[in-house]
Amino acid sequence: MNMMRCSVVLEGLRIIDLTRMLPGGYCTLLLADLGAEVIKVEEPGVGDPARVMPPFFKGEGGHHLIINRNKKSLTLNLKSEMGREVFYRLSEKSDVIIESFRPGVVKRLSIDYETIKSINPRIVYCSLTGYGQRGPYENLPGHDINYVSMAGIPSFTGSADDPPVLPGVQVADLAGGMMCAIAILAALLRRIKTGEGAFIDVAMLDVAVSWLTIHAAKYFFEGVAPKRGDVELAGAAPYYNLYETLDGKYIAIGCLEERFWRNLCRAIGRDDLAELQYAVGEKRKEVFKTLREVFKGKSRWEWFKVLSEADVCCSPLYSVDEVFNDPHVVQRGMLIEVEHPTLGKLKQIGNPIKVAGVKFKVRSPPPALGQHTV
Repeated sequence: MNMMRCSVVLEGLRIIDLTRMLPGGYCTLLLADLGAEVIKVEEPGVGDPARVMPPFFKGEGGHHLIINRNKKSLTLNLKSEMGREVFYRLSEKSDVIIESFRPGVVKRLSIDYETIKSINPRIVYCSLTGYGQRGPYENLPGHDINYVSMAGIPSFTGSADDPPVLPGVQVADLAGGMMCAIAILAALLRRIKTGEGAFIDVAMLDVAVSWLTIHAAKYFFEGVAPKRGDVELAGAAPYYNLYETLDGKYIAIGCLEERFWRNLCRAIGRDDLAELQYAVGEKRKEVFKTLREVFKGKSRWEWFKVLSEADVCCSPLYSVDEVFNDPHVVQRGMLIEVEHPTLGKLKQIGNPIKVAGVKFKVRSPPPALGQHTV
């Protein structure tokens, strides 16, 4: 197959990135990996706070290193007239601007959508904030913990006897960045049809709320708000759970469909459980007890071999170090190395988007602060 460079996909698209930290950085990472030119505009002498946050690699902030490959760094003082003039000239020749300041900040800096639109009517301008441009909470500061909490996610995560549990990854941050990427590409497609730019308002609270899906369905259609310990797909169901194995590791069982549940029961020699997939009360407790005892009989890898061969939805529960040593993850290109001019080889998470006929390529390592300032 003729493999072309990944830059073919979004080559020629220029994005100005005014964001800081993870949410906007993840959005522009996705777009940069697809070939867009991303120019990260940073405050002189300060830069993105991600540059100075642990963990560190040879003195450089790991958060910065992990999400800023394939980007350029330009330092500009946007509070100065000269800095704004440079920004205006750059905006005139750009396709997209993404920013993550609190509502009103870009207006005070005279770099808001209406101002830039007067310079470049085709600009796609995306504002990514915690609570959006309008609403009672629009001016509140916040981070992922605040958005997922207001979306109720920790309230039904964990067991009934424990306090609320925060997700292990930054759900609202990453989902917010992903939604921005989708919205930007949609607005660019619209621009092809209409010739017009667009203003995009993405709130991470909105995104977190939109991910409630099945939990909202339970509330909308049954009038019941999910509680910790009662959510089928978060630990309440024996057919969809984590089980400790002989070696002290865990295996994940996801037998949501009846046929997979029956395959599981057959594979472990307990056909008597086949009709008890959706058992409740004491019967459910008995199923849990039986499965916990059964899974203690073999190691994690022994169970994975047995169950995967029996067409059961199962997987090992990995620690992060195990993730990046798994042959499937490695073969899929999800662990890559980037050559950095001063730091040497950097390990990176690969690009999850595989486009047929297009070969993903790291064009440049994470930039030094102001590296591309002329």
